[in-house]
Amino acid sequence: MLNIEELKFDKDGLIPAIVTDAKTKKVLTLAYMNKESLKVTMEKGLTCFWSRSRQELWLKGETSGNYQHVVSITADCDRDALVVMVEKDGPACHTGTDSCFNEAVYKSDERHEFSLEGLMKLIEGRKTDKKEGSYTTYLFEKGLDKILKKVGEESTEVIIAAKAEDKKETIYEIADLAYHVMVLMIEAGISLEDIHDELASRHVVDHKVKQEKMTK
Repeated sequence: MLNIEELKFDKDGLIPAIVTDAKTKKVLTLAYMNKESLKVTMEKGLTCFWSRSRQELWLKGETSGNYQHVVSITADCDRDALVVMVEKDGPACHTGTDSCFNEAVYKSDERHEFSLEGLMKLIEGRKTDKKEGSYTTYLFEKGLDKILKKVGEESTEVIIAAKAEDKKETIYEIADLAYHVMVLMIEAGISLEDIHDELASRHVVDHKVKQEKMTK
């Protein structure tokens, strides 16, 4: 690991810190740190920045309660910028939004951003704001039994494709299964964060089990 002294701070003694949500990978904010605030961040495990306007240290969340718990800090290849991965207690922006980056400047007509979070919102929208002719809306209207039936059918399709060692078809069927499972999640009130947290807890347990085996 790098030592703080190996980082390159600018003429004002600052280094830009790009704060990113460890769960969603969404960029939350861009702030600046000096050596002192970086040391506080590492000691407390909470983001601490240098306020250029107030000319003082700024522990994020100290006033609002929206603390950012640091998961990792990584320097770029030039060692003059940082990416800070965090788990946040609340909105990152002082305006109350999840991220400081909300103002669109340009969007391509040919390329479109995709995320599981975006797909979940789209699926949820088909339940709360029904759209005629929508297959997703149709599933919600038919109810839980129909959704469960489709999950079962798609699971079988995955097994058949995988058994045939048909990679392309297996990918296709897994995508179908994932979509129907997401419909089920919305119906059951389960979020992506719920699944993320469950998997993360299992990873920790698995890591501990491996360590115990290695020490025996």
